[in-house]
Amino acid sequence: MKMKIAILGTRGIPARYGGFETFAEKLGVGLSERGYDVTVFCESGESSESDVFQGVKLRYVSAPPLGPLQTILYDLQCLWAARRKYDVVYMLGYGAAPFCLIPRLWGAEVWINPDGLEWARAKWGIIAKSYFRLMEWISLYSANRIIADAEAIAESLADRHGRVRACTVIRYGCDVIEEPPSEPPLSEWNLFSESYYLVVCRLEPENHVLEILRAFQQSRSNKRLIVAGDHLAKTGYVEQLRAVKDPRIWMIGTVYDQVKLTCLRYHSFAYLHGHSVGGTNPSLLEAMGCGNLIYAHDNPFNRETLGPCGYYFADVPELTKAIDLAEREDHERARLREASRMRARAEYRWPDVISRYVELLEHAAKV
Repeated sequence: MKMKIAILGTRGIPARYGGFETFAEKLGVGLSERGYDVTVFCESGESSESDVFQGVKLRYVSAPPLGPLQTILYDLQCLWAARRKYDVVYMLGYGAAPFCLIPRLWGAEVWINPDGLEWARAKWGIIAKSYFRLMEWISLYSANRIIADAEAIAESLADRHGRVRACTVIRYGCDVIEEPPSEPPLSEWNLFSESYYLVVCRLEPENHVLEILRAFQQSRSNKRLIVAGDHLAKTGYVEQLRAVKDPRIWMIGTVYDQVKLTCLRYHSFAYLHGHSVGGTNPSLLEAMGCGNLIYAHDNPFNRETLGPCGYYFADVPELTKAIDLAEREDHERARLREASRMRARAEYRWPDVISRYVELLEHAAKV
């Protein structure tokens, strides 16, 4: 009999929105191809409501629109629906950590992927931060196993909570783009290859977008800075971003089309990555897979992922200096671009990621 796996905690597949959705799709399809019976839980209305996607079963759940509570209620309903039918229930995120005990009461093994340090995000107030800190702690006891996407996440958990009973590190994967994608999508923004720097992220303080904009504003570059993110969001932080006036900075909004996004990444002069509270960040991996020249915020998560294959910055002056320096050093740019692609190819292949999960599932089946 096939082992039955449920993947919860995302808006669903096929992926349209972010890293967790892409991960759920890649993992679900990969495990299905290896002979597992996989179901991904999806929000009602987020897809075409088909029953199967590339061999993965899709199960739809809805939650009442109650603001911040909607996500927790959605996860709770998914956990309740998954309580009887699955051997392993894999929850992405720990916002509903106490309710992960529900499938365990019916005999399922429960895994939780904490997805970075959610409580450290600047957008949360003190109540939300306290809530997520509590959920992180509860997740260590409500799950059979914690799966961290970076060694730095596992170390952070151990430093703050003591030895974690069962924690496995499995990084995310990425696709390596070996052939240049066609340039026509660039014409939508009147761009051409290597004429621009690129930022792709949620426009939030922990992603250091404001620092990136100010550093670029102070640089001597004659290129564009393209920012792909929701620049129309009504937040104080986004208002600060829009207040940075420079004709070289273009905010183009969120780009969900993966073909366009891959084209934007591949043909950029360089990718600027300011994320600071996650583990192995999918956006950074995708830039590596495209062989981008990468400027990454200097923190343990990015260091672990990118290694010596890019530039690092801690503040505005460092990034400004790095931008001006890199534009003069053709040989170093070429070396770092090839190094980032080679690292992605060697360390972050999806088939290797799937194999690590197969090993865990085989272990779970024997217990």
